[in-house]
Amino acid sequence: MQGENRQIAVLLREAAELLAAQGGNPFRAGAYRGAADTIERLEQPLRAVFEREGRAGLIALPHIGEGIASALAEILVTGRWAQLERLRGDDAAPERTFQAVPGIGPDLARRIHEYLHLDTLEALENACRDGSLVEVPGIGTRRAAAICAALTAMLDRKRALRRPLDRPRPANGPAIEMLLDVDHEYRDRAAAGRLPTIAPKRFNPAGDAWLPVLHTRRSDWHFTALFSNTARAHELGRTRDWVVIYFYDDAHIEGQHTVVTETRGTLASERVVRGRETECRAFYAARGDAQTPAAQPGRASRVKSARSTSRPARSR
Repeated sequence: MQGENRQIAVLLREAAELLAAQGGNPFRAGAYRGAADTIERLEQPLRAVFEREGRAGLIALPHIGEGIASALAEILVTGRWAQLERLRGDDAAPERTFQAVPGIGPDLARRIHEYLHLDTLEALENACRDGSLVEVPGIGTRRAAAICAALTAMLDRKRALRRPLDRPRPANGPAIEMLLDVDHEYRDRAAAGRLPTIAPKRFNPAGDAWLPVLHTRRSDWHFTALFSNTARAHELGRTRDWVVIYFYDDAHIEGQHTVVTETRGTLASERVVRGRETECRAFYAARGDAQTPAAQPGRASRVKSARSTSRPARSR
């Protein structure tokens, strides 16, 4: 088990180095290094602490806050760490995540990721609740019900380990204006060549570092933004339009959204957070930007997301 402590410390240091190299939050990178030192010096297996005391026991250790405790819990429970996989450019990670659910094989996992733009088990659970899972080719009502039952059982076990620290969760994560602002910053800086790039694992046989990555922060939310590198995005020629935004905060509220340029309806040509179109419509209407069918197209390129003058400086 002490060997497992060393392995986890190695993962934390790797995340710190990648985050620093990609222009991420230096304080977060430093926190990963501090947590790695703590775990490496721990005189008992970290797993024993977690199994005995849950996330509260991890947080009680020096240099480990709620966010890192949640990452450690993910590693100990699943053997994976989604944030590190994103930092590595491993954009097939969501598909492996879904394969952990009984009834989901490699092909179905890929279809779920590409058709619903989902990344996490929690996002998949939301797709179960709103019925969108049955829209994925190859999933009928009965199969969806079986998958959702197995997923709920998995997540209930995971939630039981962190329940004493749970806090009220926003219904959909960060506000629409915040997501659109991150989307605007990412596309603006990517177009200007002012972002570090990573080498994605898929659709990149030469191993070139071509995919721009942005790490930034708004209020209590941490964001990572990248262009979508899915087969669907390549098929439709949207690899420079679809932006996947991952988010989390230190209370372990996490998820992802995909922002696209809408091609039809009253929001045609506007940047829209997929799955939250109603909120986007209200956002643009409040600003006087929502189009009518007779409105002139092309406004998306001119829309600047609302920027709060009171928000903290961005992480560079």
